Amino acid sequence: MTTADKRRAFRKLHESGCFVIPNPWNVGTARYLQGLGFKALATTSSGFAHSQGYADGAQSRDQVLAHFAEVAAAVDVPLNADFENGYTEDFGALAENYRLCVATGVAGVSIEDFTGDDSNPLYDFDTAVRRVKAARKAIDETDSSVVFAARTEGFIKNRPNMAETVRRLKAFADAGADCLYAPGIKTREQIETVVKAVAPKPVNLLMAWPLGFTVKDIAEMGVRRISVGGTLARVAMQAFITSATAIAKDGTFDSFAGILPNAELNKFFHDRANRPKP
Repeated sequence: MTTADKRRAFRKLHESGCFVIPNPWNVGTARYLQGLGFKALATTSSGFAHSQGYADGAQSRDQVLAHFAEVAAAVDVPLNADFENGYTEDFGALAENYRLCVATGVAGVSIEDFTGDDSNPLYDFDTAVRRVKAARKAIDETDSSVVFAARTEGFIKNRPNMAETVRRLKAFADAGADCLYAPGIKTREQIETVVKAVAPKPVNLLMAWPLGFTVKDIAEMGVRRISVGGTLARVAMQAFITSATAIAKDGTFDSFAGILPNAELNKFFHDRANRPKP
């Protein structure tokens, strides 16, 4: 599947229904998720950062862009890029960064209104909207078929204000965002409020916690796209930490019982590497 094919397929997914877009953190996890039948994938800034020994947000723009290009080239489904806040405060550099991001071959990309400063976490409203417009313009100048998602981070940055969240998402939609996203909203009322506020544009919901909702429940709320952020990566890290800690502290290997055989993984990746390209 060519990059153009992936971009067309990704845009089509946003037109109706509800789909899960899980978040791999390297080529192996991306290929395994594709093998499970997921129609699209999304990077995770935290999952990739932790796998490379960094805190979330501590990697350089170029490290992240190289990761996008590697994963996008390794799978036959669309890849959405978690591009955080665009890796710059400067508007000229912001446009250039989004042009570079599109050039990696991703089918979608996001922007968020987090400043990077936890003491003052959100860009002021006007600046946040201007940043969305600048990114949208840069994407359109490169390849307008790329799906552009705009995020407001209040609910995960200790500024949970529903009225302000809705205000920002509506403004981001008007500024050219194709998909809207408020990570951290958790209740049915919050989710349905956001969906209604930006309709008919699609909404991405972060399911990073066991909220008691199934995909069917979420679809019935009107959500178009469900992602899990860095949670799958943390599931893997938790298993690793638990097992390694038992060895270090107790000298036991009991956690190795029942794990996936090496031969099974070898077969999966061998088959993936040798199957005909679509």
